[in-house]
Amino acid sequence: MTVLRDDVGAVRVLTLNRPEARNALNSELIEALYAAFCEADSDPSVRAVVLTGADPAFCAGVDLKEAQREGSAYFERYQTHNCITRVAEMRKPVVGAINGPVFTGGLEMALGCDFLIASERAIFADTHARVGILPGGGMTARLPQVVGAAMARRLSMTGEVIDAARALQIGLVTEVVAHEGLLERAVELAGQITEVPAPIMAGLKQIYVSGAAPVTDPALAAEQEISGALSDASDLGARYAEISERNRRQIRR
Repeated sequence: MTVLRDDVGAVRVLTLNRPEARNALNSELIEALYAAFCEADSDPSVRAVVLTGADPAFCAGVDLKEAQREGSAYFERYQTHNCITRVAEMRKPVVGAINGPVFTGGLEMALGCDFLIASERAIFADTHARVGILPGGGMTARLPQVVGAAMARRLSMTGEVIDAARALQIGLVTEVVAHEGLLERAVELAGQITEVPAPIMAGLKQIYVSGAAPVTDPALAAEQEISGALSDASDLGARYAEISERNRRQIRR
């Protein structure tokens, strides 16, 4: 199974489960994760969600091998099963438990969570530009909200990798914990969320989302328009070996 599901009381834990591919988003994982988000959002017994990855990574983002092989057909799948943007559309609160490296589309997905906590092993990078594609899942709209405009531009334009301590310093994550205690801590925080009456929590989340909408809406629209016009998947294969090897080196650290 590419997505593991575990219920801890009213908390649903969803785990991306392609560890051999650093949980990169292939077609099977895209569809399974999208379905899991929809199911959790519609299940009245679920009051909060924890999203994490099977070690050693949280999510490497786009499956570049499949994207290179399928070309535009790969990206068209997101039109109906966009697991990256679906996180931000959840009515239920989502806690992101970042257990390891999270890159590019994986980082966009993580940014859709209500807040993030990280393992000491977590590292973060927006490598869209280095891979040769533009963000299309909300990176340029949500990252500035979290870390500020200048830092967001720096991360996206340079593709630099930051560790968990730096992520905490710039506000990308709210807490860093020992790796072995990450999931327990994430479930604990999600459990605190479930103690609040459901209508109050739903209203609270709606207020936060509505407050961010005036900023994110035009940014998301511009991102999708420009990304759609300029992104080219045709030469991803030529870059795959270089990018993949760099990511593997970061994961092994």
